[in-house]
Amino acid sequence: MRNLRTRLIASIALMSIFVMLGGAVASAGSSDGGRKLPNVLRATAAFHNLDVAMAAGYGAVKGCAKNPGVGGMGQHYVKGDLVGDPALDRLRPEALVYEPRANGGYRLVAVEYIVLKDAWHEANGDAPPRLFGKRLSLVMAPNAYELPDFYEIHAWIWKKNPNGLFADWNPRVSCRGLPFDV
Repeated sequence: MRNLRTRLIASIALMSIFVMLGGAVASAGSSDGGRKLPNVLRATAAFHNLDVAMAAGYGAVKGCAKNPGVGGMGQHYVKGDLVGDPALDRLRPEALVYEPRANGGYRLVAVEYIVLKDAWHEANGDAPPRLFGKRLSLVMAPNAYELPDFYEIHAWIWKKNPNGLFADWNPRVSCRGLPFDV
């Protein structure tokens, strides 16, 4: 009986530590309450390997996006078929965003959801799109991507963004001297 009681107390103490640590880790994640979108993390984990992303149909567009004094986005790899459809699927982002590394490689840092304005409204009515409880930003034409008006939202699930999980620019992202075309 005494042994069972000791194990029970130890188990409760251990669970309490995990709960406290879990809360600390979650609140350290971002200004958005630490939500890291676990389903999106799982759905995009394989794309840390850029070859896997390209085999899945993602291709590089323009150059490394940076905004001096504000931050960077990185190099976007976009799946054109997804941009052209009127749907938003949190598990199938239209773009993967990579930060160039000093060794010449790339690190997956974010995902981006993109939908053309006209396609969205034709299929979904007048309300602007929302994802993760957030309204997507409208980017008007003409724009650096040479697209018609479109809606977009970033999710910085692979690199902490002090500006927030859904901010466009991340001051911790650098283009490391790559050309800037956006």
